[in-house]
Amino acid sequence: MKFILCLLAAVIAISGKTFAANQTEKERKIMEQIIDIDTTGITQQYATINGIRYHYAEAGTGPLVILLHGFPELWFSWRHQLTALAKAGYHAVAPDLRGFGESAVTPYVKDYSLLNHAKDIRALIDHLGEKEAVIVGHDWGANLMWIMPMLYPETVKAVVGVSIPFYPEPRDPVEIRKKWQNAFTNFSKPGATEAEFEKDPERFFRLFFYGLSGSAPRQAIDLLYTRKPETNNVLDDFPEREALPEWISRDELDYYVKAYKKTGITPALNFYRNDSDYFQLKEIYKKGIKQPVLFVGGAEEAAVRFGSVEPMKAALPNLRKIVLIPGCGHWVQQERPEELNKEIIDFLNTEVKQKRY
Repeated sequence: MKFILCLLAAVIAISGKTFAANQTEKERKIMEQIIDIDTTGITQQYATINGIRYHYAEAGTGPLVILLHGFPELWFSWRHQLTALAKAGYHAVAPDLRGFGESAVTPYVKDYSLLNHAKDIRALIDHLGEKEAVIVGHDWGANLMWIMPMLYPETVKAVVGVSIPFYPEPRDPVEIRKKWQNAFTNFSKPGATEAEFEKDPERFFRLFFYGLSGSAPRQAIDLLYTRKPETNNVLDDFPEREALPEWISRDELDYYVKAYKKTGITPALNFYRNDSDYFQLKEIYKKGIKQPVLFVGGAEEAAVRFGSVEPMKAALPNLRKIVLIPGCGHWVQQERPEELNKEIIDFLNTEVKQKRY
């Protein structure tokens, strides 16, 4: 069965009540901008969270699992996990983070601090009527996920990190920029990445998804992270081919392109431009993470190859498992959904279901 998914979903939740009737003419016209993707069992919801419009996709019933996306992604990057978790007996929820997709775009860089995002997720859990949740995070969503159990230890019962390892202290953004003086530092320069994106949004996503994936030549990651001049544009030296990797279809790529054309890419880049909470995070990190932890990354992931998973082993007393998937790059939940789904569900069945019932 095909569910017709559009950038403005037909199902809207207001004050916790969902309805799909009585659409306005404007909404009907927007719904004509459709992408034919199978999302059977996934519903699109809207709520007011921390005073802003917040969109999330959900599937299933049972213990709550929140899935946090990174850059340049959306709730949609978890499409394979939502249905799998629902079938396994969990209530899976994947929001568009503040500034992404169908959630509100707020005007100031400081709005996008990790602490503000964390408050949004905590408010979302309250909105869903739950007292506990497991948090899964990828990329910047992993950075957000890592602080959630320290901020809200009574609410967050377990966590799953995808791609980005945990370190005992928050990474100093100034030091990171010094260490990785390559074109990715352009993310922090207002207007630089925006110009590349606006020139050809489809090419931006096509190169970005392929170039950081396990489908690209291994030496491409070496070049991008260790030898690329800071003066280059972001997309310079990314490997390019017309054909998409086998793990993403044209319709799926178009979903990202259309969503980011609507919001622009600046709100997403504000993750990189926000240093305002670093000193607060240093204090928060002193609490440590006591909850059960699973980490899954691609063996070709730059954060694994040029970073390290070793600090997690000493810093996380309840680290259950580290899984590195051979041949997989940055986009684990899209490149290798079956492997990731199995690891997450096995972890949840042990740490949540067996201890809850």
